[in-house]
Formats: sequence, C-alpha cells, structure tokens
Amino acid sequence: MKQSKQTLSNKRLTIQIDSMGAELSSIVNNETGQEYLWQADPAFWKRHSPVLFPIVGSLWNGEYRHEGKVYKMSQHGFARDCRFSLEQETSSAVSYLLRYDEETLAAYPFPFELRIAYKLEENKVAVIWKVKNVGESPMYFQIGAHPAFYYPDFNPADAERGYFAFDKPAGLSYNLIKEKGCVEAGIEYPLPLEEDGLLPVTSHTFDKDALILENSQVKKVTLLDKQKRPYLAMSFDAPLVGLWSQKGDCPFVCIEPWYGRCDRVDYTGELKDRDWINRLDAGAEFQTAYIIELF
Repeated sequence: MKQSKQTLSNKRLTIQIDSMGAELSSIVNNETGQEYLWQADPAFWKRHSPVLFPIVGSLWNGEYRHEGKVYKMSQHGFARDCRFSLEQETSSAVSYLLRYDEETLAAYPFPFELRIAYKLEENKVAVIWKVKNVGESPMYFQIGAHPAFYYPDFNPADAERGYFAFDKPAGLSYNLIKEKGCVEAGIEYPLPLEEDGLLPVTSHTFDKDALILENSQVKKVTLLDKQKRPYLAMSFDAPLVGLWSQKGDCPFVCIEPWYGRCDRVDYTGELKDRDWINRLDAGAEFQTAYIIELF
C-alpha cells in the first residue's frame, strides 16, 4: 500500500502530513520556497516529526512490567510505525485516528484511541493530540513530539549553528541520557546561558545526547539564526522538553515537547510507577496541543 499524504495550504505555508504515523512531513514557506522540516535523509535520521506513543524514550533493557507480566517495546513506542486512518479533512485542518487492535494489545495491553490533528492558521501549525481509554481498567501512557527542523543557515564548515531562546531566561537545568538510552534520575546540570538569556548551539552541544529539561521549566523554545534573529518557535504545555541533534555536522535540530521520558537507569518496577507516566481511568480522555510558529 502506498503512503497517503494530505496537504494543507494558505498564503503563508504549505504543510504535508503522512498517514503513516500521522507524521508531519513538510512545512514550506510559500513566499520563499524554504523547507523548514527535516526531509528524512537516512544518512542522518530517517524521520521527519514522529509522534511518540505509548512511551517516550527507552525502557530499561527494552521492557516494562504491567501487573507482573513483562512486555517488550522499542524506543518511543509503536505509533510512529502504524498507519492511521483519515477521520476528517477541511481546507485548514486534518485529523487522524489510530485504534487498538490485536497487534497493539500484544505489546501494550490497553484498549485506546489516539487522535492526531493538524490545523494551519497564517504562519502557525497547531498539533493536537487526544488519547482516550476505551477499556474498562486504568490505562498508563506517555506521549511526545519529535519534530526535526533544518538549521536556518547551516554550514558544515562552521561549528556555530544558531541559538535557543527560552521563556525563562535564567536558572534552567537539564538531565542527560546515561546508559542504554536511560537517565540517571536526580542528576541535574545547570544550563549555561549567555547574558542575553540565549543558549549558543554548536556542533558540540549534543555530544552527550539530548538535553532534557524537566518540571515545566519552560513553555516556549525559539530557534534563532546566527545573527540572533528568530527563525521558528514552539509553544507547549508539556512538563518536559528535549533538545537534540546528531553529533557533528548534522543539519537539523529537534525541539521535543514530552508528556513522559525514558526510564531511569536500572528501573524494573511496574509501568504505572514509571517516571512521568500518565494515567487515564476507563472512558477518560487526555487532550493537549503544541504550536509551531514560523518566522
């Protein structure tokens, strides 16, 4: 089956969404023709903007426990590799649905519905998530975003990439991936910002993997070019945000709002007790959104 893509367009932007993973796959500036979203070159990273569900990050030893039973699951869960059905489409919005089946139940024993919608308004893209527990018992999940954006003026010969600005200009801290894709919980490092509150981004910023900001420290992250001009911004309510790029001469960077994160090192407890886990009672629904703003 061929992958099916939907297109939304206005005077400012044209976006494309793929039904495989309900993944945003393109954001183009109609005035300049510039593509903002990473185009999935497998030489660096084969994805554009996957949705992470029902986990964010890695499980310790690739497994979790629910009511004493052990389940296997790879990093970031399965939704990004599932084909969603198109539910609704208008000139400015599109909505997709992923519903549990026998295959998902084998890896994740919870009946669920995951809806992902995209809305285009002027220079902004709104991404809306709805998670519903359609089972009869409490459901435990995480969900997160992983969009990758081209640096505004990338030059592999130049170590400088640009800057991050935050809605909190000082006093920030971050965590790091420690082992097997998992963090050493309780260990935080101060995030060193310049006097103007900006974080310089270089080819070495992510030498130790992602920078993970927890505990709702920031609700907006702006990527600026080398001249400190705003290029794009992401606004969200998520309690965590990850900043990540491949090491070295990688032409993109990710800004990742998360409702959850990877396990802490050596965690072998129950799914319901994982760090940053979300619970939905039978019939309950979780809804949230984030906004991408292009300048």
